[in-house]
Amino acid sequence: MSGIRSSFLLPLLAVLSSSVSATTLVGAPPCPDAYGIHAYAHPESCNSYFLCTNGTLTLEHCENGLLFDGKGSVHNHCNYYWAVDCGHRKADLTPVSSPGCEHQFGLYPDSETCSTTYVKCIYGEPHQAHCDAGLAYDPKTHTCVWPDQLLPYCNPEVIVGFKCPHKVPARSPAAKFWPFPRFPVPGDCGRLITCVDGHPRLLTCGDGKLFDSVSLSCLEPDELPHCANSL
Repeated sequence: MSGIRSSFLLPLLAVLSSSVSATTLVGAPPCPDAYGIHAYAHPESCNSYFLCTNGTLTLEHCENGLLFDGKGSVHNHCNYYWAVDCGHRKADLTPVSSPGCEHQFGLYPDSETCSTTYVKCIYGEPHQAHCDAGLAYDPKTHTCVWPDQLLPYCNPEVIVGFKCPHKVPARSPAAKFWPFPRFPVPGDCGRLITCVDGHPRLLTCGDGKLFDSVSLSCLEPDELPHCANSL
């Protein structure tokens, strides 16, 4: 008798399971092909999204502190909530807090004063992160910016370690770049200092080039053999 019951129950459970799955995925777009990974916005919830993995469609949910926008690069196709435009989709921003973290995923100031470090929360665990050299953390934009963009909150001279002169000698290499005079970083061919409105900014040449402390120009590495170890 038990075998007969099982033979009826198994198909019934399969039907129920299929029914729940179909109900859950109402409004989901079909997978475009049988291969690859594709993520799609949920029509109503900014916290959820549809995921096609090699033709299999599933309903996924962003971690606390994250939302879906189709450009997610923080964790599993999701971005920090303050960087997502949900449009008409509803977003649940209720925090799930832990020591040092308001949300399970997020970026937060490391202190109440100007700082070159910040806190990055991953699964509710706080980790100290560092801005690139010469930058300071902006709690309003959640990014690292030039310290002179955070006046008077930040002191650019302290962050960069350089004080811009009020004027430079006429016909000097620095004068050629006025009103944004350049200066070398002692012992560092990879970076330079430029002054913007009297405040220092630490820069790099980019494009694989190095900074020449004599001409104050960015040159190809083979033109500066003494800087061979700076790349």
